[in-house]
Amino acid sequence: MSKEKFITLKSTAVPLSIENIDTDQIIPARFLKATTREGFGENLFRDWRYNSDDTPKDFILNNGTYTGKILVAGKNFGCGSSREHAAWSIYDYGFRVVISSFFADIFKNNALNNALLPVQVSDEFLKKIFAAIEKNPATPITVDLSQQKVVLEDGSSESFDINAYKKTCLTNGYDDIDYLLSLRDEIRHFELVH
Repeated sequence: MSKEKFITLKSTAVPLSIENIDTDQIIPARFLKATTREGFGENLFRDWRYNSDDTPKDFILNNGTYTGKILVAGKNFGCGSSREHAAWSIYDYGFRVVISSFFADIFKNNALNNALLPVQVSDEFLKKIFAAIEKNPATPITVDLSQQKVVLEDGSSESFDINAYKKTCLTNGYDDIDYLLSLRDEIRHFELVH
């Protein structure tokens, strides 16, 4: 299933400065019954957002001061079980980028496979991002995938790494099948020549 193309995103951000956020906190296991990717956003961080009687808790996603398509999280984001639903829930909620100073490998791959861009920055730059959001919740952050850079409003920036294949997929809105289909002419040419 292809998604929209990702080139550059300029957005406000939601700060979640908690470290070691695991996939069960992102989307609790009791919500993993569905087999399609839709509808998981409403249960993103469910146990942190709501009491057992469904009344809202004092949690950042319930605070209208912070909005945007970028989630800025503490170190070691997405650790724990390998559930792909964690990436589905973040994307379905409306986030397109998660910025952290470290991601669990399986979560990082699941995110990239589902058009959610995990941007890993240094601990120092992450602190700078949190400070900028705390100073001004409306501060825009630019994530430039083509240049592989995160840029703050004051002009400070930091580069990030991404697998070249996944970058191609994101910038073209491809999933793995779409990518193969994009090579159809080259494959036909190869078959004719060989």
